[in-house]
Amino acid sequence: MTTTKVTFPVRHALAVTMLVLGTGLSGCVVAPYPRHGDDGGVVLVEPPAVRIERPGPPPAVGYFWIDGFWNWSGGRHVWMPGHWEPRRQGQRWEPHRWERGQRGWEPRGGEWRRD
Repeated sequence: MTTTKVTFPVRHALAVTMLVLGTGLSGCVVAPYPRHGDDGGVVLVEPPAVRIERPGPPPAVGYFWIDGFWNWSGGRHVWMPGHWEPRRQGQRWEPHRWERGQRGWEPRGGEWRRD
């Protein structure tokens, strides 16, 4: 069995590399942005105007068009296009919307609710 002896310059370079990486990464902070539907997060940026979508015919009888909306993702508003969903018996669709509150813009709706 042979062993490899690491020389001082290699160990020194490795130690310096680890020190630089450790110092650089210690300053990184990852914090999630509030998104629509998560924890009811508040956004300080007003959403853009709603886009007008022209859906084609429903894929089947009994389907309901759900309008697109502006979602908050990655620190910006991102358009989520509308889509068709089957109607749910005894429920109504509460559309997505942004309401201005005291702390900023808050997402509301975007869910089926019982009648």
